[in-house]
Amino acid sequence: MVCNRCIMVVSQELEKLHIPFNSILLGEVSIKEAPAPEQLKVLSGNLKELGFELLDDKKNALVEKIKTTIINLIHGKDNDTLNTKLSVFLQDSIGVEYHYLSTAFSTSEGLTIEKYVILQRIERVKELLQYDEMNLSEIADNLGYSSVQHLSQQFKKITGMTPSAYRQLKENSRKPLDQV
Repeated sequence: MVCNRCIMVVSQELEKLHIPFNSILLGEVSIKEAPAPEQLKVLSGNLKELGFELLDDKKNALVEKIKTTIINLIHGKDNDTLNTKLSVFLQDSIGVEYHYLSTAFSTSEGLTIEKYVILQRIERVKELLQYDEMNLSEIADNLGYSSVQHLSQQFKKITGMTPSAYRQLKENSRKPLDQV
């Protein structure tokens, strides 16, 4: 789950199946009591039709938690956290040693956490460029880049074009966050 609408959809599915839950956060549901196997099967099918997946494998759940934490970091409102060292931030947020997080993520996703963060940041840059409300310097500052030059180099390396060229495009080439 990567947005508030996702949370709403999942809560509706749980309510429809009369599965009591404590809370729903991005990527995580706290259920009051274990649902019956039939309920779980129906829930899994319903969620799959809606583009979601039930994760009962602890490693996959951990990887999803890492992704959700990173998405909240990059696309959230708390820009001060972007200046915190990523390994420290993830370790503190998830409560698991960073080396284990890094190994689990790389094994599961085929890319490093750092590369995933870069891809998420570039998607956020694309979004902000399309809004056309900030200049490149403000975007770089907002996303914790050390300079506009660093942002521009990273953007060109990932997209093949400069941020200015991207801003002039009329088509939307952004990816949904869960497909980054």
